Amino acid sequence: MAILAVNAGSSTLKFSIHPLQAARVQPSVMSGSIQGLEPGGAPMLGWTFQGQQHSRQLPVTAADPFDRALHSLNELLANESAIPAIEAIAHRVVHGGQDFSASVLVTEDVLTRLARLNSLAPLHQPHNLQGIRAFQKVFPSLPQVACFDTAFHATLPEVDYSFALPQSLTGQGVRRYGFHGLSYQYIMGILQQHSTQAGGRVLMAHLGNGASLCATREGRSCATTMGFSALDGLMMGTRSGSLDAGVLLYLLEQRWDHARLQNLLYKQSGLLGVSGISADMRRLRADDSVDAQRAINLFTHRVVRESGALVACLGGLDVLAFSGGIGEHDTVLRAQVAERLAWLGVAIDPALNQQATGDAVMAIHSLDSSVQVWVVPTDEGRVAAQEAAQLL
Repeated sequence: MAILAVNAGSSTLKFSIHPLQAARVQPSVMSGSIQGLEPGGAPMLGWTFQGQQHSRQLPVTAADPFDRALHSLNELLANESAIPAIEAIAHRVVHGGQDFSASVLVTEDVLTRLARLNSLAPLHQPHNLQGIRAFQKVFPSLPQVACFDTAFHATLPEVDYSFALPQSLTGQGVRRYGFHGLSYQYIMGILQQHSTQAGGRVLMAHLGNGASLCATREGRSCATTMGFSALDGLMMGTRSGSLDAGVLLYLLEQRWDHARLQNLLYKQSGLLGVSGISADMRRLRADDSVDAQRAINLFTHRVVRESGALVACLGGLDVLAFSGGIGEHDTVLRAQVAERLAWLGVAIDPALNQQATGDAVMAIHSLDSSVQVWVVPTDEGRVAAQEAAQLL
């Protein structure tokens, strides 16, 4: 048997199939994505199976493109006899709010309660839920399990999750939740297999189009940079990260409405907004303009600044781990962050740093470093699949 893990976005569906052996989820035997699901898009199914890459253009129809894409995925799974039978579908859901601190079997009531959180993660939550409903329609006999990015941070102490606001608002759920929890759960599990220091003071950096830091002690989240929504903390691909609330008051005085503010903060800021070029760090690295360098410098500075805050909460640092698209592949960023954290005893080996290309777990610290430094390619799908297997 196997678990199908999925991550549904506005125009893309990522999937991976994880066999079960002795109730333990194994690495994926097939993974892929369906691109071009936006209105007017050109749907394309791409997948990797048995070391071979495949792609297939999907027909454009007047029907719901998401629905059509799932029928194509279902046909693909049915035609591959080497794939174990799918037992359940595990969905990544960004926000669980106050109600959900662990994975749950999806019901109509669960979907209704999760939809109330759409405004807290507008780039993700509505599409996650749309994906669940689409899978329910195409795979009606399979259990659907919601796995939450906020769940890993359920251990945050009150002093970290609280805002300096009246208790009446805190009681309504206005507090810090933290995100990227499936990624951090996976990274911590890998560190515990490879490092004797993983139970100590660990700082994990999930750096990609979405970016955050998480500080753990004894493997439990005790501080993180993202908060009530997926906007807080680090600068990201198109999101602003931490911002003086007075800026929003100023823009309101300038007659900006909710939709314009949301578009600014979620889609027009971050690397894209500062550079005016791209939200893709690879594109900016290849651009020698002042604007590109300004965006890179600010992104790096924010990582270092927030790292200092979380290390202060930990009272020191034993392990630093990089993950996410940027964290796994950008050797320059890792070197610059390590150099600016040298006062903590962080030192990386330049040769090892160059060898770490995101295709394997790798230690990159030098022999004289008092802090271990790791590059850990994340696998949120495998964590979601394991959560579903344990629940069922």
